[in-house]
Amino acid sequence: MFALDTKSMQKIAPVVRRVVIVDPNPAGAKLMADLLKGFGCRDAAIEADEARVIDLAREMEPGLFILERKGPRLDGEHLARRIRRSSLSSRRAPIIMVTADATASSIKGARDAGIHEFLRKPFTSGDLYRRIENLATKPRDWVEAVGYVGPDRRRFNSTDYAGPRKRKADNDSAPSFDSIRDQAMRILASALTQFSNDPAQAVRAIREQARTLKGLAVKTGDTNLALAAVGLEAELDLGRNSLGQLMGPVKAVLALAPDLGVSRAG
Repeated sequence: MFALDTKSMQKIAPVVRRVVIVDPNPAGAKLMADLLKGFGCRDAAIEADEARVIDLAREMEPGLFILERKGPRLDGEHLARRIRRSSLSSRRAPIIMVTADATASSIKGARDAGIHEFLRKPFTSGDLYRRIENLATKPRDWVEAVGYVGPDRRRFNSTDYAGPRKRKADNDSAPSFDSIRDQAMRILASALTQFSNDPAQAVRAIREQARTLKGLAVKTGDTNLALAAVGLEAELDLGRNSLGQLMGPVKAVLALAPDLGVSRAG
């Protein structure tokens, strides 16, 4: 293993302080824990059974999850989705998925499940460190939608992906105000149309977009957007969480983005 200097250790410390490792292979899990301890990890909990991970995470509040993709009692993609849609305080914590099956479909499946990084076996301590360094130094915007919950997929960091960057935003250092507004509006529209699929997540998605748009409106001085977003937040704060109750306030926000063609959504 390579040695890390004090500056590097400080940089990744918040991520590796407490880690949940989910791996059905005891030897592989121990190796991962030993590598993490070399990076400054103070508490590495190991679990092989997907069914026990949520309770473990609730007790531990980890700063990082490392998930094996498959096992006898483990489906890493399913577990990642469960974590993202849970009520855990660590539901937004970075997830690294580990597998020897680094095909294009497995990488895409992991990305769409809401992971941050993908680590292909066999790997070195340097490979693991680079993934963790990405997490610590290149934070990604969070997407709280109905169909997807997790870090912005347009900025997927895994070096195991060598395909073309098809969106202009893939190369942007930071999203523009317009792109933030447009994405929030589209998520609001989809939350209405997908509300019955997962009402709890739809409400969470609507609340997150209201918060995002309110903050954006303050920064840009958009009074109309600020009033509409605050009105939507007020309805949510009053416990009005049904589709019928939220339809009007959401549409009032969407009406401010007619150029996106979403004002009639739902």
